[in-house]
Amino acid sequence: MVKDELAIRAIELKDNLVARFLGISQSVFFYRPKLVNEDSKLKEQILSVLESNPSYGHRRIALALGINKKRVRRVMKQFNIKPYKRKRKWRKRRDERRPEAQFQNLIKGSFPIVPNITWVSDFTYLRFNSRFIYLCTFMDLFTREIVGWSLSTRHTKDLIIEAFFDGFQNQGRLPKFVHSDQGVEYNCHDYTKLIIDLGVTVSMSKKASPWENGYQESFYDNFKTDLGLEFDRFDSIGHFVEAIHQTVNYYNQRRIHTSLKMPPSQFRRQHYLRLAG
Repeated sequence: MVKDELAIRAIELKDNLVARFLGISQSVFFYRPKLVNEDSKLKEQILSVLESNPSYGHRRIALALGINKKRVRRVMKQFNIKPYKRKRKWRKRRDERRPEAQFQNLIKGSFPIVPNITWVSDFTYLRFNSRFIYLCTFMDLFTREIVGWSLSTRHTKDLIIEAFFDGFQNQGRLPKFVHSDQGVEYNCHDYTKLIIDLGVTVSMSKKASPWENGYQESFYDNFKTDLGLEFDRFDSIGHFVEAIHQTVNYYNQRRIHTSLKMPPSQFRRQHYLRLAG
């Protein structure tokens, strides 16, 4: 036993002298390359996360697995794993040709520090069996939670108003600002008068500037991915509507938000727990 210890000590001294002579760290003598199967195991974990969360990028996957995002990115690149992303975006070209609205962007450069200060809104279309289903949502800019939403076969002011009141019913209070683009549905007299009469300030993005409502743009981009690749796979409009409801709930309750590092509803609960404490 003593001889073995002396032999090990002699090797350590030798490595130390060689390292000092070469001007390198002695730790290189103890480096052992990681086994390939470690990356393979992580690959399977990544694929498992993507199976339930198809739009997750390497940052969200790293948060879900509780590991370093650089390692996740390396393994995804190594095995050519990519989240599904929709490329085509719907542009409201008719709105681009309309004159500027009287409302300005009043939330630019600001960000609320409590819930129900600013709601942002937009709507999108979902094609089902050669028909268009329109979804309107209102998002709380602080919690990033979808506080209100509505569905319709027509994109009218009623679609927007119903979603707004759904948010009011769910939150039990009105926001200080409501921000949207300059779509005709948001710029119509009945909607803007209703909002103003309720004491809420109307804010709108500059025309043809979707990045000024980027929170909603990003939400819909990921929402359609999470909803699924082919909407016609649903056997009825009822099942399709149920899937939309489940996907909104998934976003609020379980989907990790990159900025929040957790789902929106969890972030909201933690905020109120901090205030109570």
